[in-house]
Amino acid sequence: MCLGFLLAHMTDKKTKNDWNYHPALPLQDNSIFSDITNPKLVVLWFVRNWLSLSEFILLALLAAAFWLFAYPDISPATHFKFGWVSQIFFANFILVFMVAGSLHWYFYIRKRQQKRLKFDHRDQTRNNRTFLFADQVKDNMFWSLSSGVAHLTFFQCITWWLLANGSIPDLVIGATPSWSLLWFALGFVLLPVWSAFHFYWIHRLLHVPLLYKHVHSLHHKNVNIGPWSGIAMHPVEHFLYISSLCVHWFIPSHPLHIIFHIVWLGPGAAMSHTGYENLLIKDKTRLALGTFYHQLHHRYFECNYGNQEMPWDRWFGTFHDGSDECTKQTRERRKKMFS
Repeated sequence: MCLGFLLAHMTDKKTKNDWNYHPALPLQDNSIFSDITNPKLVVLWFVRNWLSLSEFILLALLAAAFWLFAYPDISPATHFKFGWVSQIFFANFILVFMVAGSLHWYFYIRKRQQKRLKFDHRDQTRNNRTFLFADQVKDNMFWSLSSGVAHLTFFQCITWWLLANGSIPDLVIGATPSWSLLWFALGFVLLPVWSAFHFYWIHRLLHVPLLYKHVHSLHHKNVNIGPWSGIAMHPVEHFLYISSLCVHWFIPSHPLHIIFHIVWLGPGAAMSHTGYENLLIKDKTRLALGTFYHQLHHRYFECNYGNQEMPWDRWFGTFHDGSDECTKQTRERRKKMFS
């Protein structure tokens, strides 16, 4: 993508309702489920996500590194002890701080990409009492590194303890039937799909007016999102969102599956909330980051509850494709919900 094309999407003066940048509209369905019986589509989806530089690959590599060098073994977890529990907490703290912090540093402090491919032209909010400390970034850091890390640690420690005591199915490579290696590989492909399914329905629940007002509205203060807003949530929302990890209590899982799932829910949310569509290096797009799909949700609220891994929004009539007509429909739906 050339620099001239990017600059053509921008103007010097913008109102708060103008986009700084957006992809081609209306948004297309990139989900594997758009035509899962089409072998070519399935292969292209797999190649794009798992055989090239992608968010999937980076998060899987990050999970492997933390599994080898940061998290404790399963064996000491038969009883809850300060040592291994605190090790998990600090590993998760470093994990979230490292990913969200580096993205924020690159895009918002060093401004290495300026506002090229940034959806919203505005900077992160300061001097606004809507946020703790009157600062959007500090507010988001507080919720992410306190309640967010605590809930990631809570669910991981429970899962570690259950595995150590043999209370849930453990996938041991080479010690189980011949399908174990296939299931090990397939688990990484299916976990993002499961997370998308879980996220959609939890997210719909959080938009029920009572829960929205008292819980989810904290996250939606971030209309102009940034990396630290990914898991900047109310503790009740953290509990519901991260309960996605409970799937490992029922299906055979390797510890690396669990860690990949944690990385997907934590640092993965920071990446999807970057506020930029792609990482540019020498004016070429190198790594898909945030999605305009979710950016639309943060601006218009009652649409795009899920993500592009599963077309739930399309199937249930809550999809916003970026058009003015969808904006009108979404506003009417929001008016009815809160009237």
